Amino acid sequence: MGMKTTTCVREALLYEPEGQKVRCKTCERFCEIAVGTLGFCKTRMNRDGKLYTLEYGDISSLSANPIEKKPFFHFFPGSKALTAGSYGCNFSCPWCQNWDISKSAPSRDLFDQTFPHRVCNYISPERFVRLVKERGCQGTSISFNEPTLLLEYSLDVFALARKQGYYNTFVTNGYMSADALNVLVECGLDAMNVDVKGCKDAVLHYCGADIEKVWRNIREAKHRGVHIEITTLVIPGVNDTADCLRSIASRIRKETGEKTPWHLTQYYPAYRSLELGLYRGRTPVETLERAWRLGKEEGLQYVYLGNVPGHPYENTYCPDCGELIIERYGFTVTSYRLTGAHTCPACGAAILVRS
Repeated sequence: MGMKTTTCVREALLYEPEGQKVRCKTCERFCEIAVGTLGFCKTRMNRDGKLYTLEYGDISSLSANPIEKKPFFHFFPGSKALTAGSYGCNFSCPWCQNWDISKSAPSRDLFDQTFPHRVCNYISPERFVRLVKERGCQGTSISFNEPTLLLEYSLDVFALARKQGYYNTFVTNGYMSADALNVLVECGLDAMNVDVKGCKDAVLHYCGADIEKVWRNIREAKHRGVHIEITTLVIPGVNDTADCLRSIASRIRKETGEKTPWHLTQYYPAYRSLELGLYRGRTPVETLERAWRLGKEEGLQYVYLGNVPGHPYENTYCPDCGELIIERYGFTVTSYRLTGAHTCPACGAAILVRS
């Protein structure tokens, strides 16, 4: 996948010294990190009073994915994004679907010259952008684990990709700091799919996070011109009550507009779900359909079901006349009927598509 090297260790961009400790400013945890120790995400280390990322370009996963897999349904539909991830996460979700990498950490031995065999799977930003072209993609996506932890690498990739006419996307829990979001937008972030994992109490209990920080970043990114789509993994017993789902839908409409797409995806047990007594099967389709109706009742124009291939709620319909506009099966666009001006062929209504 890439050459093996130790260049994955770089000084972090956002931190402040506090004596021999440092304050990481990459995400909203703002970890205070003592010399020789790691932050919550285990990807940043204080070495002699300086903060270093241990995973600059350390790529655990690389693939050319349909943009619909992110999921983005209204951003360059039918295109492909070269997608990369690394290791670690700043949330503690017990149901993590990508736990094999998000609950792993880069090697702290990269600092120790007595362990020269401990290396990373390095792909330089220049090589990554070349691969975008070689693999027939139209853009980039940092995903799989939490992309905020690849901040420094993402900034370099995005700047190079934008110069060559590619789009740049994040699939994120939205818990980056305001400073991190600012530099991402400045360096070329075009779109974010943000995972709103539930309401305040559930997110605090299961993820160890303040959902208000996520909503703040959604608002700010939207204000800065970033295309926003929102995903909620619907988990029975965690976030599937009518009140919770309705409140998420209402907030999407009020804070980012009724055109913001909302993806309701089917949960299946993973990582520590069963150990902690969470729902033992896949989310019933009826539960997802009920959530879809709640989203529509709250005024959202584009609501979708995910992980249910072939369901009619995978498709895009004209919000004015109900005409089938974009038909999908899973991550594949099977029919695309929008006009060149992104309008409904039946009634002429404007349809949200960024391309």
